[in-house]
Amino acid sequence: MAYVITEPCAGTKDKSCVAVCPVDCIHEGTVEVDGVMIDQLFIEPNECIDCGLCEPECPVDAIFMEDEVPAQWSQYIEINAEFYKSGKRA
Repeated sequence: MAYVITEPCAGTKDKSCVAVCPVDCIHEGTVEVDGVMIDQLFIEPNECIDCGLCEPECPVDAIFMEDEVPAQWSQYIEINAEFYKSGKRA
């Protein structure tokens, strides 16, 4: 199970989480979902080691463990995964 970055990151893209990630699995980019461009940071679900160091560093509280993502942002689990499937990794 990986951590997921959700909607509050969009537009903010504070990179405090990137600085503490020991496996460099957080990347900036853009993905289109249902005609809407989402520009934020994303966590590579296959590389995330679930260390949790990124979560407390996020100033907008956008990072959650996959099974703890609030219901209103649950689509971001797939959005994060889709970003990496699309090959748009920055």
